Formats: sequence, structure tokens, C-alpha cells
Amino acid sequence: MTADLGRGRRPREITGRTVLFALLAFFAVVIGVNVVMARLAVSTFAGVETESSYKAGLAFKGEVAAAERQEARHWTVDVGLNSAGEDRTVLVRATDAAGRPLTGLVADGRFAHPTDGRRDVELDLEPLGEGRYRAKAEAGPGQWDLVIDFSQGGERAFRSKNRVQLP
Repeated sequence: MTADLGRGRRPREITGRTVLFALLAFFAVVIGVNVVMARLAVSTFAGVETESSYKAGLAFKGEVAAAERQEARHWTVDVGLNSAGEDRTVLVRATDAAGRPLTGLVADGRFAHPTDGRRDVELDLEPLGEGRYRAKAEAGPGQWDLVIDFSQGGERAFRSKNRVQLP
């Protein structure tokens, strides 16, 4: 008995139409993958955190000067963090170089997400007196930058920025 190994079938002919459809299918797949990946990239990350890098560069000298003025004040800010689930309580105490409580300051704060500004959580710091402030916030677990700004006369006098790990 002899085996017929396809001798009776003609090999498939490659025509111009076959090549055209193969090329069109290949590029359709490539373009489709690019569209899906671009859509996912745009929808999952907001992109640049700085609206204008030029303006941020100009403001840098002002930030350096503000940091030098802050350092010269020798103020101290102590921050306490209490967690119950995703409810966070932030307790802040600000003192001057002699250890006296700072009064007459306006405090603003936020939990700033290190990689996505859309997830930032603003803190409503309420003054308790004698340089103490308290705020409640709902921030999820993970790493956050706890940023607290103290202003006096409409100008920022002190900034405290700390990386915290929330359970």
C-alpha cells in the first residue's frame, strides 16, 4: 500500500489579491493595537503635572528664596496621624524657635499622591488654638505626601512636606 501524501492536490496559488488582503489585515491589526494602547495610556494617566514648565522654572527662584526664609525662622511643625480604616485624622502643632505656639496662621493641607495629582485629597485644617490644627480626610492606603502650608498675610510662611505610608 502506498501513501498518498497530497500528490493529487494543487499547491495554493498566491495571487495579488491574497497579498493585498494579508497586508491590509496586518496593518489593521497594528493600527488597532496602537489605538487601544493610546486610549489606555490617555485614560489611565493624566499626563504632565505641571501646566507650564516655563512658568514653573521662573517660580523656582521664588521657591528657593521662600525655603531660605523658612529655614531662618526655625519653626517646628509636629504632625500626628491617626487611622481608622480609610478615615484619617491629622493633628498638627506649630511652634517657633523658642517652642512657643504659633498663632495667627492660616493652615492649608493635602494628601498629595506621588504619581497622580487627580487622587490628591484636600485637608480642611481647623484651628484648635495654641498652634494646634486638626483635619479629617478619607485617603486610601499607600504612599502619600502630606503637605501642610502655613500662610501669614496672604504669603506662604512655612511648608511641611512628608512622605507617609497609610495602612
